[in-house]
Amino acid sequence: MSSTEKPIRVLVAGLGNMGRSHALAYHNEPGFEIVGLVNRSGPANLPEELDRYVIQPDFLTALAELKPDLCSICTYSDSHADYAVAAFEAGCHVFVEKPLATTVADAERVVVAARKAGKKLVIGYILRHHPSWIRLISEARKLGPPYVFRMNLNQQSSGPTWDVHKALMQTTPPIVDCGVHYVDVMCQITDAKAVEVRGMGLRLSDEIAPDMYNYGHLQVLFDDGSLGWYEAGWGPMMSETAFFVKDVMSPKGSVSIVMDPNAKSDDIDTHTKTSVIRLHSAETGPGGKFIHPDEDMTMAGEPGHQELCDLEQAYVLKAIREDIDLTRHMDDAVQSLRICLAADESARTGKPVKL
Repeated sequence: MSSTEKPIRVLVAGLGNMGRSHALAYHNEPGFEIVGLVNRSGPANLPEELDRYVIQPDFLTALAELKPDLCSICTYSDSHADYAVAAFEAGCHVFVEKPLATTVADAERVVVAARKAGKKLVIGYILRHHPSWIRLISEARKLGPPYVFRMNLNQQSSGPTWDVHKALMQTTPPIVDCGVHYVDVMCQITDAKAVEVRGMGLRLSDEIAPDMYNYGHLQVLFDDGSLGWYEAGWGPMMSETAFFVKDVMSPKGSVSIVMDPNAKSDDIDTHTKTSVIRLHSAETGPGGKFIHPDEDMTMAGEPGHQELCDLEQAYVLKAIREDIDLTRHMDDAVQSLRICLAADESARTGKPVKL
């Protein structure tokens, strides 16, 4: 093994759902070597493959002692920015789960730190590595603007899943936590800039803080005339009717994800599986009748949640080894966060936010 092929030494912080999955991806990829795991609350319920690794309670201590090449930050959102900046200052590359931060200023601070350190920053936009979502974006771009984007992900959660959602809502409402993914998809389809955002939210449970809401939706207007909405709700009261809508329309037609009618909203694989992509052409002929029948593209052999995490970390390895320019990747992450935080501001103030 030449010196350039030495495994990248990685420290994983946060061992919740995503942290465990990313740790497994590093464990199974010879290009990485896990040097340590960090979990504030001590021992975690880990798959047996990860039992061999030492778990430390404090990220900064582990960073100083273990001197990793890469920090994988999968903690709650409010620690993302400080941990990422500390990692860059220690000379590490960084993978950080979405959202990049809880404020736009913090997100920009992380990007500045990455550029100053000359290190890679990859943000956990997992749908960017999904073959079906890549196809959806490509087909939508062929239609051309202006677009209507209709997207949601409501999760009828109970038991441990609801506990996770309540923990997330200590810092971040659903329209920000999940919204950054789908607003990012909108921004990849239209190259236009977002100019105005509106948001609404409603607290449907006494189990969350009085100033937090577990149901919300946002509308975003772009400077090419495109507009989009995104809806997200978490909790035992959520309806499973039309909980998963992924739909893009333009004057030339539409492209949609058609969901398996038996899918469950709190099943994590459901959030990424697309089942079928349906293409509809608006072109009409004699008598105003459609010329082309709708085309259903079945996405067979789709990656599940763990395989997607594996693909995402393979991209991190490639970005580091091949020195990929991540400027657009970082800018897009800040832009989608800016839109979702503007929606949260609008939900709280009752006023539209001009960007």
